Amino acid sequence: MDNESIVYGCIKHLPFGSLQERKASCFHNRRAIRQLPQADEWPFLCREMFSVPGDDLMGGTFQTQVIHFGMSYRAVEYEWEHWVAKFESLLKNMYWVNAVVHLETELSGFHTFVWDSADVYHEPSDMPLRVRCEWAREGAIS
Repeated sequence: MDNESIVYGCIKHLPFGSLQERKASCFHNRRAIRQLPQADEWPFLCREMFSVPGDDLMGGTFQTQVIHFGMSYRAVEYEWEHWVAKFESLLKNMYWVNAVVHLETELSGFHTFVWDSADVYHEPSDMPLRVRCEWAREGAIS
C-alpha cells in the first residue's frame, strides 16, 4: 500500500473596519479560494479542498472568518516545499491573522506549521511570511 499523507488546517481572518470593509475583505478571501485550480487540473492545492463560511452568524461567521481545508495525498511530504510555496502564494493574496497547517505522515510523524501575521492582520501583498514548525513522532524508536 502507498504511503498516505493527510493535510488539513484553517486560515483565520478577523475583519476590521466598517461593515462594508469587513464584508469586502471576507469576499476577497472567498474569491481567492474560488480562483484556485480544480483538482483535476492540479492536485497539490485546489479549490475543492477548501470550505469558506458565509458572512453572518447563521452562515458560520460570528466575528472571525474561518476557512477550513483538508485533503489526503500520496506521500505529499516528498513535494512539501512545492505545497508550502503554493499555500504561501495563496496566503499572500488574502486577508488573515493566522493560518495553521497540519501534516500527518506515516513515515515522518506529525508536523504543524503556523503562520502569524507580522502586524494586526495580513493584507494582500508580496511581503515575506513568517512560519514556524512543530514536529511530533509517535511510536517507539528502534
